Amino acid sequence: MKTYLQRMGRSLQLPVAVLPAAALLEGIGHWLPQSWGLSQFLQVGGTAILSQLALLFAVGLSIGMAKVKDGAAAMAGVVVYIVPTYVLAPNQVALLKGIKVGEVDPAFNAIAGNVFIGIVAGLIAAALFDRFHETKLPMALSFFSGKRLVPIMATLVMLLVSVILLFIWPVLYGALITFGKFIVNLGWVGAGLFGFFNRLLIPTGLHQALNQVFEFNIAGINDIGNFWANKGTKGVTGMYLAGYFPVMMFGLPAGALAIYKNALPEHKKTTAGLMLAGAFASFFTGVTEPLEFSFMFVAWPLYVIHAIFTGLSMAFAAFMHWTAGFTFSAGLVDYILSFHMPIANKPYMLLVQGLVMAVIYYFGFDFAIKKFNLMTPGREPIEEDSVPVEEVSTSNTDDKYMVMAKKVYAGIGGHDNISVIDNCTTRLRLQLKDTGKINKSQIMSAGVAGVNVLDKVNIHIVVGTEVQFVADALKKLYDENVSITATAVPSDQPKKAEPVSDVKSGETDTFYSIANGLVEDIEKVSDPTFAQKMLGDGYAVVPTDGEITAPVDGTISTIFPTKHALGIKTASGLEVLVHMGIDTVQLKGEPFDLKVKEGQEVKHGDQLAQVDLNKITQAGKKTDMMVIITNMPSVAYMKYNVLDRDVKLDVEVVKATTK
Repeated sequence: MKTYLQRMGRSLQLPVAVLPAAALLEGIGHWLPQSWGLSQFLQVGGTAILSQLALLFAVGLSIGMAKVKDGAAAMAGVVVYIVPTYVLAPNQVALLKGIKVGEVDPAFNAIAGNVFIGIVAGLIAAALFDRFHETKLPMALSFFSGKRLVPIMATLVMLLVSVILLFIWPVLYGALITFGKFIVNLGWVGAGLFGFFNRLLIPTGLHQALNQVFEFNIAGINDIGNFWANKGTKGVTGMYLAGYFPVMMFGLPAGALAIYKNALPEHKKTTAGLMLAGAFASFFTGVTEPLEFSFMFVAWPLYVIHAIFTGLSMAFAAFMHWTAGFTFSAGLVDYILSFHMPIANKPYMLLVQGLVMAVIYYFGFDFAIKKFNLMTPGREPIEEDSVPVEEVSTSNTDDKYMVMAKKVYAGIGGHDNISVIDNCTTRLRLQLKDTGKINKSQIMSAGVAGVNVLDKVNIHIVVGTEVQFVADALKKLYDENVSITATAVPSDQPKKAEPVSDVKSGETDTFYSIANGLVEDIEKVSDPTFAQKMLGDGYAVVPTDGEITAPVDGTISTIFPTKHALGIKTASGLEVLVHMGIDTVQLKGEPFDLKVKEGQEVKHGDQLAQVDLNKITQAGKKTDMMVIITNMPSVAYMKYNVLDRDVKLDVEVVKATTK
């Protein structure tokens, strides 16, 4: 059911994408002097599109929801839509019931052009197409076989549906109107609730259903249509649209800056690229998914905060009666087009509100990220992104979309692991045989904004507004059964740092134990990454208490967001990783109370952390405390001298290659 609704949300994007054409015509038409015939001509052109929204929704859904994208499905959508809108027109209803037209329930005046009817028609048309487009009739009727049969069946089915609607439509329409009036009567509070739930429902795709009630004419509100048709009350029409502009043009970009600020130094460059691209799309076009999906799942509390901020923005704009409108989304383009619409009310004040929202988003996001240690982009532990990335062969004829598609194709396991390739406005929506077979690092190497594994078979990959071109290239690779694979074994440990040139030859650093307990050879710890010295040489201690102290003199260079590990750099240039417990990254920092901060100088014996060993063991993890030198040159060797509590180790750089 969830997948079906997500497909429905994606399919609705096709007709919605037509609306900017109407905005362009209406916006320019109202911008030009109204005495010019051209201005009236352009406005009529925009109205022509807006007046046929229900039909556009029927066609868009019939194509988008059908398993095979075919023009016959669109034809079925048209047929399915026009049958009930004609059969249930007031004059026809009067004839069917044997009453006067004036006695017909007013609900039937809303059948023609109602987006709800368009949506139902599109869904029925897609289902009929999937069921009958390959049906073979007897020889005498073979002309009507296959795709030609679909419109015939659509007509018959919709006649039956029309009979049902004859009795239930007044009740259904009445319920929709009641719900709409309830929210409308809440005034600016209702606008705030709409904004909050709109953002909150985006992960499920159900926000599109909510939009239909307020932005289109399902319940008679029709905020988008009325705004661009210049109908309604100035300062009221557009109240379910205006509050998005301060969020999408100012708030989310400011939130992106806060996310970048809190990224680890090692991830600053990558995070900057991701956030800049997302902020640009949000500001200019109102496409927010690249930004929202970058933290929606990895830091869901931050997304809830975003939904609350959106609700506040919507409520405040409605309370102040500041209005502007959009057809596609609340970016700069739609803002400029709507600025000179006569029904827009003080739209310039939305810019002032936007500056305030930018401050709220920046400091709100910054506080939440730090307070709750949220794993926003760039704050993820290095070890969680350590899957090897293999080179994918490309040719000189490949454009950038094909190159991206090949890397994604390899990362998701190639042809044999793919079931369905689909996309929405910014995301690849894929169904795989097994999402456990993906190589996330390989996928991210394509330059995508994020990867979200929903379950065992469903995965979303956030590409951006050019996703359609990547999806088309991916489908081509799949259809041609191209053999491109990249396999790697994931590891939850940090990547081994390459030896650096600032290790000073001839100097010696003395290391000490980091805890009371039993000294353990690094080769005997239960984690193969440490035991095989993939990260570097070192030692471990199985502690008897939770006081963890500095093993060496130096400066705290890095603290992992999950608090389970930190880095120390010595005066001689050695980079030391202190890793508290095995596989404890999954505990999200709960057992660790750090006593130091980045940039702080420490002496051996200074307390680094107080660790709750019981929490670690209760979680099924091991408490081994490891000290690893991650940039130890190949000519270095270590010698262990055990002295009572302390483990004294000399790390001396000498001109020798053996220990």
